[in-house]
Amino acid sequence: MHDFGLTVADTIVGLTMAGLGLATWVKRSRAVGLLMVATAAAWFAGDLGGWALFLHRGPLVQLLLSYPRGWPRRRLDRVVIVIAYVDALVYPLGRMDSVTVALAVLVIGTALVGYATATQRERRARVPAVVATVGIMLALGLGATARLIGAPADTAALWAYELAVGASAVILFVDLRWRRRDGAAITGLVVDLGEAERTGVLADKLGQALGDRSLVLGYWLPEMRSYVDEAGRPVDLPDSDPTRVLTELVADGQRVGVLVHDTAVLDDPLLVESVVALARMAVTNVRLQAEVRARVGDVEAARRRIVEAADAERRRLESLLQKGAMRRLSEVAELLTADDPDELQAHLDTSQVLLREFARGIHPRVLTESGLPRALAELAGACQTPVALEVLSARLPTAVEATAYFVCSEALANIGKYAQAGHARIEVARADGVVVIEVTDDGVGGADPTRGSGLHGLADRVQALGGTFLVESQPGAGTRLTARIPGPTVSRPVSTA
Repeated sequence: MHDFGLTVADTIVGLTMAGLGLATWVKRSRAVGLLMVATAAAWFAGDLGGWALFLHRGPLVQLLLSYPRGWPRRRLDRVVIVIAYVDALVYPLGRMDSVTVALAVLVIGTALVGYATATQRERRARVPAVVATVGIMLALGLGATARLIGAPADTAALWAYELAVGASAVILFVDLRWRRRDGAAITGLVVDLGEAERTGVLADKLGQALGDRSLVLGYWLPEMRSYVDEAGRPVDLPDSDPTRVLTELVADGQRVGVLVHDTAVLDDPLLVESVVALARMAVTNVRLQAEVRARVGDVEAARRRIVEAADAERRRLESLLQKGAMRRLSEVAELLTADDPDELQAHLDTSQVLLREFARGIHPRVLTESGLPRALAELAGACQTPVALEVLSARLPTAVEATAYFVCSEALANIGKYAQAGHARIEVARADGVVVIEVTDDGVGGADPTRGSGLHGLADRVQALGGTFLVESQPGAGTRLTARIPGPTVSRPVSTA
């Protein structure tokens, strides 16, 4: 019979295991908490005596060998846990001291082998369980050994066993709480987005903090439908390798990245949420920075094209002046010495026409004086293809009007040269502070916006005003050119002359 002190200690140990198990189940680790509660329930069932006396050994050994996961991963662990449940359920085995000694040695040996073969991160997580395993199994094995040799140490062994089991419950619970704080510390350590522009730093910090130097951080590329690392190399996802697993990173319902890591990296269920949240924020931040860098690159390329286009335009204007108006004016100068005023007048008239057309190419006077509807009507009238017009009547900022005019001018020029269209349509409207210019035709389609400088120049001009430029042209389905430019209406007089 147990004396009163052992009975009290037995009750305290059972209540401690049950209470800490419930707390762990609810707030820490469901699997570990469930095993602690099961151990406590079997512990109290042992008060019934007989066959139930050793029931707690099964869940207790599973708790020790599967911590912190709560379920065994290695085959040796699973085999030893099955043996422990057999010892617990088969009453004669539990009463045999030789079997108890063998079980204690087997469990200690399994725990030490698992620790020796584990990764650095897994070893750190396993230390509390290994300490608890050695303490409990030493107390159990030494008590059984004392009985085998007839030594009077039964009561002392029972006290040692009670204390070891109770202390183990406290150690595991405290460890889970400490590693909860460790997870927060890791989050604070690694979420240093000020260094995120160097993406390799993110993967290195994650690997260092989690004890897995082989950890790979992959970035999802939707256009390629694959993951790449910080150097742009494809990331090999684990297939048949049992030591490597992946954890997907999702932000706002969209896949953004993946962690490829050792199976022990995220063994600790308390760190999973912190690590995944950390990596998700880091990857999202890096993607945003990459997009900004890409936009900066686009802006710089657009600036270069604008400079090149300006130089080309100056050369074109010089050539037009030399071949057109300047040549005519030279002929007029020669005719001033002649005696034919009619021929002189004809040359002057021709020079005026050339200069007028030249000025219209630089900036049409009708656009300045009468606005976009009148200017586009003149463009449509000069086009060989019938053009329907639906144009906003309100005046727009000068830059917006000029850009809209040249977008339509280039589009109609392309329709006349290449589209083979029967009809075209120009629509200029304004919605929510954005001016929308749309030019469509029913021609052969197949326009390539990447070829030629005309559409490139239009895109640069639209983007310089903060707008967007899109060309849709499927072969056989005509072409749709759409420009969207932020631009409020303004109050400016319109000439009626």
